[in-house]
Amino acid sequence: MKNLISAADLIKKLENNEDIVLLDCRFNLLDRGYGAMAYLRAHIEGAYLIDVDKDLSAPLSKHGGFNPLADPHELAAKLEKMGIDNSTHVVTYDEGDLNGASKLMYQLMYIGIKNVDVLDGGLPAFVKAGGKLVSKVPEANCTNKKISIDLNKDMIVDIDYIKSKLYDPDTIIIDSRSNERYQGLVEPAYHKAGHIPSSKCYFFKDILNDNFENGSFKDMDFLREHFKELINSNKEVIFT
Repeated sequence: MKNLISAADLIKKLENNEDIVLLDCRFNLLDRGYGAMAYLRAHIEGAYLIDVDKDLSAPLSKHGGFNPLADPHELAAKLEKMGIDNSTHVVTYDEGDLNGASKLMYQLMYIGIKNVDVLDGGLPAFVKAGGKLVSKVPEANCTNKKISIDLNKDMIVDIDYIKSKLYDPDTIIIDSRSNERYQGLVEPAYHKAGHIPSSKCYFFKDILNDNFENGSFKDMDFLREHFKELINSNKEVIFT
């Protein structure tokens, strides 16, 4: 699949000393400090920590949720110190659940960094394939890299646009949270439960394997069947 790299391929590239910047983006919605603590215990050698709350999110406001997109200039400045520019091959990873790595990949591509892969299966797959972990933290002190920010504004919409598309027959709004949260039966994060009117529930974990050691995603036949309504439609699709 596009923008995925297997553990075996990553290990081979690292052994060949290919120019790759690794970003550790582990994240747990209910334990906000998990990613940083897990990184300090062990990570792929040379990987830098990207904290979802501190690095990938703008400050909280009255509206907009817990993790609005980070300021692109602030994010770019942090990435430059990690040795990243627009041409850098970046590999992001988490525990294989895509909670952090996919969000990081999205924001990298949004600001104009296109050569981005997610480690399929995350650290469980990497360790199973023979990859070694370390606790040594690399210094983010690069000074000769510069990111030319080129925002892809087609990748995002705002709340007013969403409101204009409610019940639009040519638009499909996807809620990627669990069915329980979609129905408003539970809500661990926000004060108001439920979903956007007319949206449909496609829980992101439904497309993932139970054990990430052999990769995160279920096979292509399953994915084609699961997303057939979207694949066979010419409608605009918006994910939340």
